[in-house]
This record gives sequence, structure tokens and C-alpha cells, in this order.
Amino acid sequence: MSSPSSLFCSEDAADIVSCDADTWISHSSSSSSPPSLSSLSTYPCSPSDQINVDRLINSEPDHMPDPDYVRRCRDRSVDVAARQDSINWILKLHAHYHFSPVTAFLSVNYFDRFLSFHSLPQPNGWPFQLLSVACLSLAAKMEEPQVPLLLDLQVFESKYVFEPKTVQRMELSVMATLNWRLRSVTPFDFIDYFISKLPLSSSTSSHDFFIRVFSASSDLILSTTRVIDFLGFSPSTIAAAAVLCAAGQFCDNSGRVSPVTASFHERVNKVYIVALRNVFWFCWVCIVN
Repeated sequence: MSSPSSLFCSEDAADIVSCDADTWISHSSSSSSPPSLSSLSTYPCSPSDQINVDRLINSEPDHMPDPDYVRRCRDRSVDVAARQDSINWILKLHAHYHFSPVTAFLSVNYFDRFLSFHSLPQPNGWPFQLLSVACLSLAAKMEEPQVPLLLDLQVFESKYVFEPKTVQRMELSVMATLNWRLRSVTPFDFIDYFISKLPLSSSTSSHDFFIRVFSASSDLILSTTRVIDFLGFSPSTIAAAAVLCAAGQFCDNSGRVSPVTASFHERVNKVYIVALRNVFWFCWVCIVN
């Protein structure tokens, strides 16, 4: 028998959004996960790296929530409290199973992109829980070498527990809503490139420096998932600001863009990077404390 705080749900995902898709996505081994700490490059970027970053920046808008989503969150057309609870649950599961940072970020990306096109019933909390499980499951299938069973994903502080077939139908609904674009562009796709642009003092080990900046940048990027204001910024801008904050390379007090910022990439919005610096410093203080 389930505990009083748990409910085994067999609700149909079609109650939330209808989906005619009858196909399933296979897990690809060619994951675009961010590089491991041991594989970070300490050499200047090649022309092919520049081309790849250009391609990623071109595709950024296709992997972001609808532009009106931020306004809807701010005016509470979207249940931001339920969104916050869902993201907190995703991040707890991410830590519990030691998933990669990109898995957690992808989960929230799918979650917000879905909500930017569909409204969920607000009086009842189970639709948000079902969406959270589906998004985390999809992200894990895209990024993790081993994915827990659907029931195992729900054993950690879950108010509702859904049958696997219910979660799978919700997964199909999410994929259809996202036009099957699950290989999302995230800030993690830019970290290695931006770190390679940072100056390195002769007294600092390049390997240790890259590991330290990469780890701190990842923590900062994950912290943005809880704040709706970051939804309006592109992944490349968030990555650039996170790397600058982690490396301590900010604009001077006059508000001018530092040479490091200017060298990142001509299409990365320098004004937005400056605007994010104080927010990231606040996040940084919260993390280290």
C-alpha cells in the first residue's frame, strides 16, 4: 500500500494534451554532451570551432521557449510555484542519480518549451509532476549511458507515482510539441569554446584552470534554471556570462566590456553579458556560501 503522501496514478497523458504520434525515439549514442573535464582543450580554437559555434548560434532560437513565455511567467499566467517545485524535483533527482549537468538543464529546457505552447490544469498538481518525470526521462535517454526505470525515477520525494505507459505517452506528447527537436542547444555547448578564449597567467596550470572554470560555470548555469528572468537570454549569452563570472573576468566599474568579453564571439550579445554580471555574482555568492 502506498504512503498517504503518494498516489499511484494511471491518468492518461491525453488528458493534458492530445498527440497522434505513434512512433518512438531511439536513444542515440552520438550524444552532444559537454566535454568531460579531462578532455577540455587548452589550445586556441580552430576555424572549424568558429564554424560550429556559428551553427549553434543560428539554431539557438529553435531550442528556446516561445518568446511570450517569460511574460506569461511574470504575470502568473503560468503557475510559477508549480514550475519551481518541478524544477527543484528535477535537480534533486539529478543529484541523486549523479546525472550530468546537461541532463538536468535539458530536462528544464523541455519542460519550459512544452509549457510555452501548452497550459496545464493549475488546480491539480499531478500534470506538472507527470511532465517533470517525462522531461527528465527524455533528457536522461539523450545524455546518460544508463537510464533508471520509469518507476525508479519516481521514488524520490514524488507525491504521485505514474504507470510507465502513462509516462511514455506523455513523453510522446512532449516530443511532438517540441517538433522532435531534443538535441537542444544549451549553454554547455559553448563552455569549452569560451574557456579557450580566456587569458592564462604563466603561474597557473592550464589543466587546473580549465577544470576549475568549467566546474564553476556548470554550477552557475544550473542555478539559472530556477530563475525565470534567464529564460529571455540565449544559451550562448548565459554561457559567456557564466564563464566570465567563474574566471573573475568581468567588465570594469565603468560598465565597458572587457577585452576578454569582446574576444568571445562577434555574435554574442555583449550588452546582455554585462547585464548578467551582477545576477551571476549573486548566484556565485549563494553557491560558495
